[in-house]
Amino acid sequence: MKKSIAMLLSLAMAASLTACGGGSKPAETPAPESTTTAAAADTSEEAKTEAAADGAEDPFAALGDFVMTIDHAQPEGNPRYVSMEKFAADVAEKTNGHVKVEVYGNGQLGTEKEMLEQVVAGTIQGMRGGQFDFSPRLLMFTLPFLTQNRAQITALMQSDLAKKVCTEAEAETGTVILSLCDAGGYRQFSNSKHPITKPEDLKGLKMRTNGMNTIDKTFIAMGATTTTIPYSDLYMGLKTSVADGQENPWVNVEGMKFYEVQKYFTEVNYQFHPDPFYVNATWWNALPTEYQEIIQACADEMSVYNDQLIDENQNAAKQVVIDAGCEVYEPTEDELKVFQEAVQVVYDQCIEEGMLTAEELKEMQDIVANAK
Repeated sequence: MKKSIAMLLSLAMAASLTACGGGSKPAETPAPESTTTAAAADTSEEAKTEAAADGAEDPFAALGDFVMTIDHAQPEGNPRYVSMEKFAADVAEKTNGHVKVEVYGNGQLGTEKEMLEQVVAGTIQGMRGGQFDFSPRLLMFTLPFLTQNRAQITALMQSDLAKKVCTEAEAETGTVILSLCDAGGYRQFSNSKHPITKPEDLKGLKMRTNGMNTIDKTFIAMGATTTTIPYSDLYMGLKTSVADGQENPWVNVEGMKFYEVQKYFTEVNYQFHPDPFYVNATWWNALPTEYQEIIQACADEMSVYNDQLIDENQNAAKQVVIDAGCEVYEPTEDELKVFQEAVQVVYDQCIEEGMLTAEELKEMQDIVANAK
């Protein structure tokens, strides 16, 4: 794909600045190989070669070269993994190879909390994942049964309220959140003991959480106890009965093969998680404006692609679970209302704790009601 100077400059200046629109520790050995370094390098060299073949002067040559190292926890084939590969290739192409994105999947650089700590410290430049320890206000979007469909999720993630909460993160954590997308689709319950058809069925079960406030509150409101297990350790935790059950979207259940160690699933669609793309603010603010605009535009495109992949793959992922011999219970509308009523206390608790205000809850509910 040959591009003239005019086309490259036009692309760089037209890119939209719409920020927020959205294992164990590694041993002290040489860093693991990035899953996209080679591909990004090939794309970078191809971009430079094509520009040279055009006989055109590289419009970005004077801006310098940058490396952007990013980590995430998902395995190959997961929408986050695939969309991050697209992001790396797009950035390399659109900057003529002067910004190289190195992506490490499968939690190669640590747990999600450790990844975010590395971003804050500037050890790596970015991470994607549902890690909210340093930005707890983002948890307001994870209130149980807040939304019912993709349009409502998108409206929330692109709202002025979401942008405001993302902006708060820079001052509080030293990170810029370039985008918010969906971390995997609506989340479902599973366990190894018995079917869950009503809230009372959770009583006495020990359910795994990632330590997220709203997940803990939701399970406790229905009578379960909770235990925190890192995502990369969850399969073994379920297999060894450290936890009886867990909650995750279908694409995560399929990708991590949780159906091998869980028998009973309930398609409750109780929660979605934002998938913030955190970038170290110092690194970001030192980038030339032209690169910021291109990276932001690529992040926006990545978010849209990520959500499309989730919507396209979640039914197939659910079918994998069924084909594996698991029982999948689909509550009726009336049965879902019983679950919803059982967790209304979580809304009051989150307001009392200062996660959000009553006015912000009303704003979210209005956004959802008006989503098209």
